[in-house]
Amino acid sequence: MHNPDISHLFPVAEFHSGFTTSSIQHEQVEHVEFEDHALGVHKKSPRTPHKIVAPPASKSPLRSAISPPEKAWEAFYPKGSINPAGKIPGGFTFHVSGPKEFAENLAHGAKEAVFSYRMMLEEGWEWVKGGKLPGIFGGVGDLSYSCTGGRQNDRCKCFNLRPMWRPNSVGELYTYLPLTQNNSKHLLAVPPSSKANPDYGFSVGRGSFHFDIAVGQWVAVAFRVKLNDHGKENGEIQIWIDGTSVILAKHLTICDSSDARIKGMHFQTFFGGHTEEWASPKDQRAWFADISGVIVK
Repeated sequence: MHNPDISHLFPVAEFHSGFTTSSIQHEQVEHVEFEDHALGVHKKSPRTPHKIVAPPASKSPLRSAISPPEKAWEAFYPKGSINPAGKIPGGFTFHVSGPKEFAENLAHGAKEAVFSYRMMLEEGWEWVKGGKLPGIFGGVGDLSYSCTGGRQNDRCKCFNLRPMWRPNSVGELYTYLPLTQNNSKHLLAVPPSSKANPDYGFSVGRGSFHFDIAVGQWVAVAFRVKLNDHGKENGEIQIWIDGTSVILAKHLTICDSSDARIKGMHFQTFFGGHTEEWASPKDQRAWFADISGVIVK
């Protein structure tokens, strides 16, 4: 079952059920149409559209056996755009819970899940200081939707994990997890470089991968989160790029509540940062496709 046809999007040996908009065919994976309702898209920002387009062709042969996507969400980053609240809105912001049955399984208490997509940055991409890319989120009820951006209250009841590019395409996982000494210890130990940031998030595994391979080419990004048992420090987070594990952190508290749930994907991307030196220097575009998720247990 663990073969090149699925390992870029589903890089785990076993799972119970899942969904994908890709061309993958697997008896435990439901094929879902690439449209908002089918994917459980909600909490969309009115400032940034996420139109569905036919994406450009990859500049070189695909590194995956999965067929190139025929549909993708296009993110547009106008010149001067920074973060979702900036004067010039760029990128997009929404949440994906997956199709109805999958979302119900998450709500009923799935402990471990993998979410993935393929992305491509347009030719001539300029990195500037950095920016965020879609990731995963969860927590207790609606607290799960407001874990980012320097929040301190109720941080023990939410989590948010998103990749980020830095100058010269350097990649990292930007994490918001409960602010415990144990979490700090294990996050800061992830090689080659990890640090705590002023907004109470952590840059984890900076330099463990690069996003230059996504310029003009489709690249698969997959995330795994394993919730900790309540009162225990046995949660895990992991990220793969094209099926290769690049970041793994164990012995974590993902949420300090037995009511915590894995919610789905925080589909947000933007340049920033919050100040003008982070802004996109020109109009730029990126594409996101093959939206997928599986429940491991």
